[in-house]
Amino acid sequence: MKGFFDLFRMSAKDMFGDKVSRTILNLVICAMLIGLSMAIEALSIDLPFGKVNFAFLPLAAIGMLFGPTVSILAGGICDVLGFLVHPTGAFLPLYTLIGMFQGLIYGVVLYRRWGNVYSDEKKGRIFGMDLTQLGIRIIAARLIDVLIVNMIFNTVANMHYGFIPYKSLSVIITTRIAKNLLELAADLPLMFVILPFVLTLYSRAVSKRAV
Repeated sequence: MKGFFDLFRMSAKDMFGDKVSRTILNLVICAMLIGLSMAIEALSIDLPFGKVNFAFLPLAAIGMLFGPTVSILAGGICDVLGFLVHPTGAFLPLYTLIGMFQGLIYGVVLYRRWGNVYSDEKKGRIFGMDLTQLGIRIIAARLIDVLIVNMIFNTVANMHYGFIPYKSLSVIITTRIAKNLLELAADLPLMFVILPFVLTLYSRAVSKRAV
């Protein structure tokens, strides 16, 4: 349990470190990733019982780079900004909480100070990055997100707000399962390519700042 809470302490320390330049760099990267999530959200495809989009990818990158303390806040910010930029109906706080929980998942599962990004700022490169371990964590994070957030939390929230009628629940659940399985087949390859790439770019940015 102590190790779990240590993640939050390390996350805050890595985000707001001793160097002002590093803190500014981290804030700029977070802002860019949140903005990218908003842009992807705008391109989502609406379906009768949900929507298809890849807006979770920037949030996963934030969780991987900066840990749960930052990714929880980023998840909430993404939902609030998403509503402000693309308002559809009333603001529903329950979805903000779900977005924060989604950020928690990626921050806890993916954040492990990969390679030499944090341990050796002078090199700032990922010579020691374990791609196998990262791949396993990517699979675990996305499966948890799909099973808990998409299948359970979002379904319950949609039922609570009346977006899913109780009478056709069994049909809708079947449709949502099929939809999420198809998305998962596309999500994982994208994550395997994009997240290591983001980590490499970040390590190079850190290296330039450390020189």
